[in-house]
Amino acid sequence: MATDVVVPTLGESITEATLGQWLKKPGEAVKADEPIASLETDKVSVEVPAPTAGVIAELVVGEGDTVNVGAVIARIDAGATASTAATPAVEDRNAIGQAEAAAPAEPAAAPVEDAGDPVTLSPSVRRAVLEHGVDPSKIKGTGKDGRLTKDDVIAAAKTQPKPAAAAAAPAAAPVAAAAAPAGERREERVRMTRLRQTVASRLKEAQNTAAILTTFNDVDMTAVIEARNKYKDLFEKKHGVRLGFMGFFVKAACMALRDVPAVNASIEGDEIVYRDYVDVSVAVSAPNGLVVPVIRDAQDLSVAGIEKTIGDFGARAKAGTLKLEEMKGGTFTISNGGVFGSLMSTPIINPPQAGVLGLHRIEERPVVRDGQIVARPMMYLALSYDHRLIDGREAVTFLVAIKNAIEDPTRLLIDL
Repeated sequence: MATDVVVPTLGESITEATLGQWLKKPGEAVKADEPIASLETDKVSVEVPAPTAGVIAELVVGEGDTVNVGAVIARIDAGATASTAATPAVEDRNAIGQAEAAAPAEPAAAPVEDAGDPVTLSPSVRRAVLEHGVDPSKIKGTGKDGRLTKDDVIAAAKTQPKPAAAAAAPAAAPVAAAAAPAGERREERVRMTRLRQTVASRLKEAQNTAAILTTFNDVDMTAVIEARNKYKDLFEKKHGVRLGFMGFFVKAACMALRDVPAVNASIEGDEIVYRDYVDVSVAVSAPNGLVVPVIRDAQDLSVAGIEKTIGDFGARAKAGTLKLEEMKGGTFTISNGGVFGSLMSTPIINPPQAGVLGLHRIEERPVVRDGQIVARPMMYLALSYDHRLIDGREAVTFLVAIKNAIEDPTRLLIDL
C-alpha cells in the first residue's frame, strides 16, 4: 500500500517551500522518520521524514520545485523491501523525470553522474566538484548524515596532491574536449534558492525603508588577544568550548546597548519600541549560506555562556538542524566578516532592527602609543544604523563604548 509523503507544517506564516534536495531515490529502502528530502524555506532548511518504513515508490516533484504545506511530494510502498518494490517502470519513469528536471538547470552535473558516483549531491556541491576536479566518493562529508557540503569539496581540493591532479588531466582531456570545445564561452543559469531570494528581498527592503548610515572606528585587540592566549586552555577545559572573540564583543555590545538604548530599539508605525533585554543575532555559516540565529537574553549570559551558545548554533547550522524560531526576534546583529578576510565593510541592517555591528580581520598596523610608532593588532569596526531612529552622536558613542571595552576588558568585569 502506497503512503503519501506530504510537506509538513513549516512554522507560523510559512505556507510554501522549495524542494532543495532528494536524500533518497526510487527503489531505496527507508525507515520510519528517516529524512528523505530537504526543503528550503525563507530562513532555514527543513528535512522531511518518512511517515512509515518501506521503499520509495515515486518522487512526485523535482529538486527546485515550489511546494505548499500539505502537498504530496513522494509516495512510499509501506512494508515493502528494496528487492521487491522497485520495478523497471518506476525506475525508468523517475530517471526520465529527473533527467528532464536536471537538464536545463544542471548541464554540468553529467560527468559526475557518468562516473558512477553514488553520492547524492546538491547543485552547489556538484558545481564545486566539477570546478575543483575532485572525486566526491573519496571525500568524507561533514553535513547531516555524512552528506557532502561545498566546504568539504573546497577543503578536499586544497589538500589534493598536485601531481595526482596533473596525472589525471590527460585522462579527463577527451571528456573536457567533448563537453567544451577550446575557446568556447560558457554560461550557467542556476535558480536562486528560496533563502537567497528572501535575503535579497529583505536587504532591498532595508535600503528602501531605513535611512542607513555607517560609522567606523578601529580597536586595538592587544588586551583581548593576551587574555585569550592566557586563559584559552583553562577556559576550554572548564567549559568544554573554545574561547573566541565573539564572547567579548557580545558582552561589550550588551553594555553599550544598555547605555545607548536607541541602538537596541525599533520603529513600529509612529512609535519607537525600547527594550530592557538584548537578543543578539549572530551570523554563522551553513552549507547553503549564512544564517542568523539569535542569542536570547544575551545581557544575562557570561562569556562562557555566549561562547557555548554560538558553538551550538555553528554545529547545528552545519548539520542543518537549526529551528525557525531560533532565527526570529533579534534586536541587534553582530556580523563577523573578518573570518573570511574582510578588512572593512558597510553592513546592512536587518529590519526591524536599527543597528548592526560589523567585525573585520585583525592585522598588525603601525599606531602611535606614548609618542612612539609601534605595531599593534588592529581591527576596523563598523556600525550601520537607521538614522531615522539613531542620531550620529548616539551611534558614535555606542561604537566608542565597544572600542573602550575591548581595549580594556576589565571594564566588562566591573561594568564600566
